[in-house]
Amino acid sequence: MQVNTDEKAIDEVLERGTIVQVLPTKEAFKERLMSGEQLRFYIGFDATAPTLHLSHAKNLMLLEKFRKLGHEVIVLFGDFTARIGDPSGEDSARKQLTREDVMENVKIWKELIEPLMEFNGSDNPPLIKYNNDWLSKLNFEDVISLASNLTVQQMLERDMFEKRIQEGKPIHLHEFLYPLMQGYDSVAMDVDAEVCGTDQIFNALTGRTLLRKLKNKDKFVVAVTLMENPKTGDLMSKSKGTGIFLDVSAPDMYGQIMSQPDEMVEILFVNVTSLSLKEISELMKMDNLRDLKMRLAFEIVKIFHGEDKTKTAQQAFVDQFQNKSIPDNLVEKTGTTGLELLDVLVETGLVSSKSEARRKMDEGAVKLDEEKITDHKYQLEFGDKEEKILKLGRKIVKLCR
Repeated sequence: MQVNTDEKAIDEVLERGTIVQVLPTKEAFKERLMSGEQLRFYIGFDATAPTLHLSHAKNLMLLEKFRKLGHEVIVLFGDFTARIGDPSGEDSARKQLTREDVMENVKIWKELIEPLMEFNGSDNPPLIKYNNDWLSKLNFEDVISLASNLTVQQMLERDMFEKRIQEGKPIHLHEFLYPLMQGYDSVAMDVDAEVCGTDQIFNALTGRTLLRKLKNKDKFVVAVTLMENPKTGDLMSKSKGTGIFLDVSAPDMYGQIMSQPDEMVEILFVNVTSLSLKEISELMKMDNLRDLKMRLAFEIVKIFHGEDKTKTAQQAFVDQFQNKSIPDNLVEKTGTTGLELLDVLVETGLVSSKSEARRKMDEGAVKLDEEKITDHKYQLEFGDKEEKILKLGRKIVKLCR
């Protein structure tokens, strides 16, 4: 694929509002983009949970724009670093996962991101890599050699470490090693640019330091928004189970977007739709906020579920909430004692996946005979009862034995 050096096309990517900072400078970055040289971009994800949300999606959509400009792009799954635990934004050490846990999450993630990038295209398709391929091969001598490029003082500059010290909370040695491991990813893949959230700038700059010292090569750090609510500061978080997640059905995603605070509408338009800034600017002049949100929901849901399912989801929303029709939401299903509730939630269509079921349980949204069920291993037990009522929001299923 030939590299596109059209300044207007490049400015459309750089000035959209998703990118908040480029290091060392945005001017130098634009100059490289216009040089005609094919650059190697990457973005990394630690598969610490079995789902992704729209804030992850917008990063991949940005990466896809660089690919369409003709550059090589890599989606890196941190199947090794996820087991260490990134301390970014954490006031305590993350729970360490097994490789089996991580790879199960990766399997789900690969399916979730397929609608966002042209993985099956024959012309410069995105690459998928795993950092276990190189990090697991480092011996103790290698790690010591890498560590010699950084100082303890540099590590202690991290906000979360300073906060823990002030609060008398422990900082584990393996957390110091995390930026080193993530930084080595840049060296192993010999990249020219890394796309990351603003919470990952320290880790990305560590990679820039290692790349410069070990290969005498510079790297651009392209920091992007975290899509926080401008009023509350709330962020989408896979570890906390908050946000609009990608593993939900079209009706559920549509409803979740419609329920977003008004101040998030323009942010979502800019970051998670393919509409031009000019189109978005015109839409934001609409007086009817409900119609504006419906357009937003339609644009986002069709990316993940296609136009037909999105139209059906939109009509269901209109029927249920605008026309105030009473939905026929009581469905009868056969249940048996000993059957796990996770399976029941999926089989009855209340959720689209077990990961969504777990998250709904954690949120306290699953009720069985009006009792909240939060145990992921909960099994049905009918006893003397002939039926049970399972609820998830407005959805109701009558389980008959």
